[in-house]
Amino acid sequence: MTDGAGQLPRLGWIGTGRMGAQMVGRLLDSGASVIVYNRTRAKAEPLAAQGASIADHLWELGACEVVFVAVTSSGDLHQVLLGPEGLLSGEARPRIVVDFSTVGADASAEVRRELAARGIELLAAPVSGNPKVAKAGRLTMAVSGPQSAFDSVSGLLAQLGSGATYVGEGELARLVKICHNLFLGVVTQSLIEVTVLAEKGGVSREAFLRYLNASVLGSTFTRYKTPQLVNTDYRATFTTNLLHKDFDLGLAAAHDLGVPMPVASLVQQLVMSLISLGYGEEDFAALLELQGRDSALAVVSEQVDVPDGLGVPA
Repeated sequence: MTDGAGQLPRLGWIGTGRMGAQMVGRLLDSGASVIVYNRTRAKAEPLAAQGASIADHLWELGACEVVFVAVTSSGDLHQVLLGPEGLLSGEARPRIVVDFSTVGADASAEVRRELAARGIELLAAPVSGNPKVAKAGRLTMAVSGPQSAFDSVSGLLAQLGSGATYVGEGELARLVKICHNLFLGVVTQSLIEVTVLAEKGGVSREAFLRYLNASVLGSTFTRYKTPQLVNTDYRATFTTNLLHKDFDLGLAAAHDLGVPMPVASLVQQLVMSLISLGYGEEDFAALLELQGRDSALAVVSEQVDVPDGLGVPA
């Protein structure tokens, strides 16, 4: 997507938390001109050294042709776009808004209607990954909304990750992302169960996971999670509370669509148990602690330096 002179258009970005900051950095590295806004300005200021402009008010981003949004909740999305001091509180209007947040389909549809009434196209583009994955350029995203809008920004999306998949109109991308995160939780629980089984039988977690990662069942995800599981490192890449939120959304969709999900329902209960133990703001890899407790196994760090498969320094 370029302007008439062949240059990238000025881009707006709302939300420069740990994930958003890495994504903005990739756009800046590609030569884009980006103006950013974050509710806590201090979190946006490091991006100025990389070439970003920092806005004091959301309405300043209205003059951009494309505005990206990366916020936490449906309420945040509504507030930053449609609130009394939001993006549309000024006179200027972007042509396209791309929302990377994981929010419910109903909330997304409401925002879509409000933006359409003002002549703005919305692309729902929830991302899969975390800040380190973003830094490595390995984010993936499902995208839904007008096909023409997707075609316009596909080059920009390619700067942010390894794959942007157009899945259709409306809010379909929201469902795809929720399905992804249900699978994320189920796979993680299964991975932890077999790892604890091997450990209780006398095999170190590092040795078992090294074997698994070299097998046909190894994946980018299992390799990425290995250092956390080996060294009981629960610094959040994706918190247990956020995973619980996505399970609520996913199982609600399953209820509405008449799809039984017995395995996912069980994992939801385990996630709730983990939160009750005080791990809500820690990484969901802490499911290892719950499995260890239920298996009468004391889980301790093996203190082994193992690669995460991304090749990006911590």
